[in-house]
Amino acid sequence: MQPPRQIVNAAAAGKNGSQHTLANVTGEIPTVVEPQKFRVRRFPVLRDRNGYVRGYVQYLSFDVPLFFRILFGKKRNLIIAEPPPTTGLFVRLAAAVRRTPYVYYAADIWSDAASQTGAPSWMLDVVRRIELFAWKGARLVLSVSDGVTMRLAELGVTENVATIGNGVNAREFVRGVAVGTAHAPAHPEFVYAGTASEWHGADVFVRALPRVLAERPDVVLRFIGGGSEREAIEALADDNGVSHAVRFEPVRGPAELAPVLHGAVAALASVRPGSGYDFAFPTKLYSAAVCGAPLIYAGTGPGQPFARTEVDGAPIGVAVGLEPGEVAEAMLAALQRPHDAARRSRVSSWAMHSVSLEGVAARAVAEISRL
Repeated sequence: MQPPRQIVNAAAAGKNGSQHTLANVTGEIPTVVEPQKFRVRRFPVLRDRNGYVRGYVQYLSFDVPLFFRILFGKKRNLIIAEPPPTTGLFVRLAAAVRRTPYVYYAADIWSDAASQTGAPSWMLDVVRRIELFAWKGARLVLSVSDGVTMRLAELGVTENVATIGNGVNAREFVRGVAVGTAHAPAHPEFVYAGTASEWHGADVFVRALPRVLAERPDVVLRFIGGGSEREAIEALADDNGVSHAVRFEPVRGPAELAPVLHGAVAALASVRPGSGYDFAFPTKLYSAAVCGAPLIYAGTGPGQPFARTEVDGAPIGVAVGLEPGEVAEAMLAALQRPHDAARRSRVSSWAMHSVSLEGVAARAVAEISRL
């Protein structure tokens, strides 16, 4: 997950350009390595066949070594932790022994998400308790949105919470667009780039596809990334007879993904209503906007008003319900009224200044500096 790394990078880079060491135990394999004014130390963790750290055994392969590195390693001035909640648990325990403050980056509410997986109630209760333990022990909780902040308050976490927002590494995406503008798909493409989990409801785009193909048989739907619903969506494409028009591809870095989004008829995103995650904002909308792609957002939550945001008097996308019929209409409308290069450039320029992680990192550093 990029935001905590960006926050730490900004914090270190802002210390008069001096040399700092970041013990960055990351669950994500970095796609770009840039020259930095600090040293980054990484440690191996167990991953699944797609390169993800997913599941309790994988989490423990991260958390247990982290616990001992904090406990017996060099004393740190500050620790920044992020989900899963088990990481927050081990960080709080080890940090307490070392008398080191920590900041928790609340990217989402894991216990709410877990409620959509069919997990037993006792397990949900354990996850909730662990999550609360991690939040309440933090010197500061950094929230990614007003919705997450409100949910934290509902769960009893009201002190030392700062809403810093969220964003994407806009410079990397813009650079990717500039280098890859020659990308011209052979067929009209709709692109879903990012995680497809239970609470996303991304299957709606496959359900909408038969109607779209009835009018435009040349359309291609691309899923780029992974997620727990990947296999179910693949099976759904087969069941609906549209597998020939649906492509499933691995995760791509910004440099590779940017020209794909830039050339898409529209970028797709969704959040399933009533999933317990109605407050969530899929950051794939930010990535698409930075690349100038028109947006089609299906479902509930703050993604709706974002898709309707106007740039130069026109919305950057459309927001519809999580219904195949509504989604199909939006896709067909996008095909009928494609955005030209000038419009995409204007949206990209707006997004570059509005949803960049640099601004998020600056706000985070300002909050941390007050500790």
